[in-house]
Amino acid sequence: MFAISLAEGAELRPLEPWQAQEFLEHVERAREYAGPWVPFTETVKDLDSARRHLQIFADKQAADTGRFYGIWLDGTLVGGVLFRIFDTSVDGCEIGVWLEPSAAGRGLVNKASRVLIDWAVDQRGMHRVEWLVSSLNDRSKAAAKRLGFTKDGVLRESFPWQGIRHDMEVWSVLAPEWRAARDAR
Repeated sequence: MFAISLAEGAELRPLEPWQAQEFLEHVERAREYAGPWVPFTETVKDLDSARRHLQIFADKQAADTGRFYGIWLDGTLVGGVLFRIFDTSVDGCEIGVWLEPSAAGRGLVNKASRVLIDWAVDQRGMHRVEWLVSSLNDRSKAAAKRLGFTKDGVLRESFPWQGIRHDMEVWSVLAPEWRAARDAR
């Protein structure tokens, strides 16, 4: 399968059902750090649930409605990026990201997100890429800003998670904005 270099020792690869054990081990390392924001850190608890989660995205990829990729650092799965929603009927998609603490602060989410957004915009003709984030998740909001997303608004108390009704911020970047910013870099 393909691997895209993100930095020295870091690469982006598809994350598939046959890698369920590796994914489960990663989720266990990421659970406390990403758990307040990433639902699969609560639902992936054993090998069967890890395999089911990865199969959901394998099915989404087959249907062209989503994709799931891992970020490996020195051979260890440390995070990932995904298209939670990929809708060619409206030329729009939603990207999501997560890491375990050992990978934070290295720019890996930024680099991996750029790969996915470039592909979505340039190869698949997506016009709008969204980033949904809890208003309480400052790290994710900062990542969206660094990538050039614009805050569109807030869906008040729209996401009940771990006993809290989170306000969800909707951030987006449009294809012409993405291309212009990329050309300016």
